[in-house]
Amino acid sequence: MSIEKKLQSVFSKVDELKPVFIERLANAVAIPSVSGDESLRKEVFKMSEFLVKELEALGAYDIQVKPLGKQPPPVADENLELPPIVLARVGKDESKKTIMIYGHYDVQPALKEDGWDTYPFKLVEVNDKLYGRGSTDDKGPVIAWLNVLQAHKELSLELPVNIIFCFEGMEESGSLGLEELVGREADKYFKGVDTCCISDNYWLGTKKPVLTYGLRGCNYYQIIVSGPGADLHSGIFGGVIHEPMTDLIKVMSQLVDVKGKILIPGIDEMVAPVTETEEKLYDDIEFDVNELNAASGSNTAIYQSKNDILMHRWRYPSLSLHGIEGAFSGGGAKTVIPAKVTGKFSIRTVPDIDSKKMDQYVFDYVNAKFKELGTPNSYKVELIHDGAYWKSDPFNDSFTAAKKATKVVWGVEPDLTREGGSIPITLTFEQQLKTNVLLLPLGKGDDGAHSINEKIDVKNYIEGAKTMAAYLHYYGEI
Repeated sequence: MSIEKKLQSVFSKVDELKPVFIERLANAVAIPSVSGDESLRKEVFKMSEFLVKELEALGAYDIQVKPLGKQPPPVADENLELPPIVLARVGKDESKKTIMIYGHYDVQPALKEDGWDTYPFKLVEVNDKLYGRGSTDDKGPVIAWLNVLQAHKELSLELPVNIIFCFEGMEESGSLGLEELVGREADKYFKGVDTCCISDNYWLGTKKPVLTYGLRGCNYYQIIVSGPGADLHSGIFGGVIHEPMTDLIKVMSQLVDVKGKILIPGIDEMVAPVTETEEKLYDDIEFDVNELNAASGSNTAIYQSKNDILMHRWRYPSLSLHGIEGAFSGGGAKTVIPAKVTGKFSIRTVPDIDSKKMDQYVFDYVNAKFKELGTPNSYKVELIHDGAYWKSDPFNDSFTAAKKATKVVWGVEPDLTREGGSIPITLTFEQQLKTNVLLLPLGKGDDGAHSINEKIDVKNYIEGAKTMAAYLHYYGEI
């Protein structure tokens, strides 16, 4: 049977099973697997058990539930167990390629009183959209992969590749334990993986599917400034002492200008130049500045051209100020002088920035700016955490197969995009498994992941499963 006929039968079966697939997602969304809420940790474990049962029913084998031990501090319950990583295999034909598929089964917190129109842990269909926490991030895509298995099983159609599933339950809380497990299993459970596929991001807009080949990294810093032994009354001490808040704001205001230019020397100079091939990719992308304004809820764009906006969002670094800990932030008025304040900021990194060199540039610059103040207050600047950038080859076999799959299902060539955010595990998979990674998003840019009224369009959920199936077949053919 030709690949076209196989896919047509799979697509028809997916359409036929649409009610079943929506019900499966509803059952998953009904489990409030919020990894960041210790009181709901049992629900995260329940979600892992749900996946194991589904995988067993769909013919997966060698299913391993990998315990990760106790969650490190700070936690209220010192005996709190980390949710396990669920591993499973489908297919064991050594003549076929092997794809590792990653997803996460935990979700962000959600309360009806946060502003949801519906109860967040009940999947509700309204105007062909499926609303519920995890519907698009990331239960929808995870369940869609299971739907692909069911369609093939009911057709008695053999998968064209071997699959290894890797589902974690702490992605929304730092992926604790995952990197270490990948390292331990690289030459064991994950041995022989030819490519990795992750469906945990979104289309650029709402009209055209995309494939993603790059992510910015993120280095997060804090500046701690302290002086007085305790908070002071501004009516008594204002104007006669060096105030920590004043010193901090002065220094933080010199990190980046109002147009987004990083003022720390040496960082921009490390950025890889734009090539002609890359410029052409941006020319072909469908995007309008109005989409940026709509997403931000304002008319505050620094740039007006499509290429400038996307390049500064994806392939140039940015520095953002996030907040000041220890400062008064409540309602009303409080005339206190804080004794200690901590300013938080981060830098999104891109090729070819050397993270360690950048850290030193940051430390040297902040130290120099504090010396210029001549303040007697003590200060310290430190790195809180860092995550490397990732960039793949959008013309490799995996992307080629995904492009074909997208064209067959959606009728258009996908845009090749990068993203301004980070998914640290992409680089871990690439380095530890010595293979490439493809980001194959299902949801639209307006799905509202992490926000109230998170949703996935029914069309994206169903056509997304078809795209996943077609990707497997085209990759198996290469």
